[in-house]
Amino acid sequence: MTQVQLPPLKLSDWQESRDTIHQYALLTGKIRTALMPPQKHWWHITLHAAATGLTTTPMPVNGKTLELLLDFINHTLLITTSHGEKAEIPLQDQSIASMHSSVMAALSTMHIKPEFDHGLFVDEAPVKYDSEAILRYWHTLAWIDGVFKRFKGELREKSGPVQVFPHHFDLSMNWFSGRLVPGIDPSDEENADEQMNFGFVTGDGYIQDAYFYITAYPLPKGLTDTVLPEGAYWKTDELTGAIMMYESLRTADDPETLLLTYQRTVQKACAKLMQ
Repeated sequence: MTQVQLPPLKLSDWQESRDTIHQYALLTGKIRTALMPPQKHWWHITLHAAATGLTTTPMPVNGKTLELLLDFINHTLLITTSHGEKAEIPLQDQSIASMHSSVMAALSTMHIKPEFDHGLFVDEAPVKYDSEAILRYWHTLAWIDGVFKRFKGELREKSGPVQVFPHHFDLSMNWFSGRLVPGIDPSDEENADEQMNFGFVTGDGYIQDAYFYITAYPLPKGLTDTVLPEGAYWKTDELTGAIMMYESLRTADDPETLLLTYQRTVQKACAKLMQ
């Protein structure tokens, strides 16, 4: 197991740049939502980690496939199709309105016109794009994506993909117990399945800095009594779930083992209580 030196991600040091790439991710997510066939649990609206950034994955459109990649290594939005069409839009400090205009113009030359609420992307306010801070974020997210996938591979039951939901800008995955929630219509795909959600977010309205979360639905009685690894705690106001701050992980002697232990501990306890 190779040890990593994780960079600091204090949100106040790069929040403006985080908000910029969040907007870019929302735009690419809207395009994916418009073009991808619907999938259960809203998995058609998400982005996925590629080698250099976040990708829509190939999407079917007009008899070909289209892919958008937010490349945080080369700081470019790369648009390609299976017919060899290609466009590159530099990621710098353009407003979301400017980015939207550039993307739509590039897609138009490929005869692709996704339908969504374009009025969401008309803000012309200046933004900040700190390439070094964003590169630190990407290196961190790429590593976390790998650990999440290792954890996912250990699970025998059904689990969802490791993916980024643009609206919350969190990397997450679901685990399903295989049982239905009593009293819920089985056709209600959002609420009918017993499940857990494992995620990472750079900071939000609940907690101001980067953290890992684990939640369960429905919350089993007694789950919050589970003893957590050092550096993790139970949050029961606003959001009920297990929390581990990224900074606690970053400064640990063995971050990967600590993250996996945190995930394994809560998943096993929850699975037992759900029976």
